[in-house]
Amino acid sequence: MVQTESSGERKPIVQEALVQLIVFRLGTEEYGVRIEQVKEVTITPDIARMPKTPAFVKGIANLRGDIIAIIDLEERFGLRRGKGDLSTGITYTLAIEAHDYTIGIVVREVPQPLSLPVSAIERAPEFLQDSNIQEKYIEGIARFDNRIIIVLDMMKLLTPSEIMQLNPRAESSTARSRT
Repeated sequence: MVQTESSGERKPIVQEALVQLIVFRLGTEEYGVRIEQVKEVTITPDIARMPKTPAFVKGIANLRGDIIAIIDLEERFGLRRGKGDLSTGITYTLAIEAHDYTIGIVVREVPQPLSLPVSAIERAPEFLQDSNIQEKYIEGIARFDNRIIIVLDMMKLLTPSEIMQLNPRAESSTARSRT
């Protein structure tokens, strides 16, 4: 697109880059992940409980032939509203595909796509990061249309030991890379 100034000179209009997020609610807050980190969104399949896993791991599910771990971020982040359980009502799962594994993030409401300018995402202050995790999984805070959306980097959400616990394939590939 070209804009003409009063002097007759033509200058191109530079359009700011956009970020596409999948936005969902955890507790009463809005969270988002970059769309390229989300493989698909589906109604949560039946979940089989697994022994000796962290409380935020709800179990495993068969998602189109792949067995994936189902994670409850409300429980992981300590955001549970009252004593609500995910077993009541319809929930949705965001299949997040990382390098060596796919996990499912369960949410209570249908996630929504949102495009916003890159400049709408500000770096997250250090005090907002989880001090127990080395990698900083909060990518930033987006301000958009009077909304505040916490943008997560799903590739940094789980610790290496949690990944090993949830995915035996990750353990074998990590062991191979050490030799």
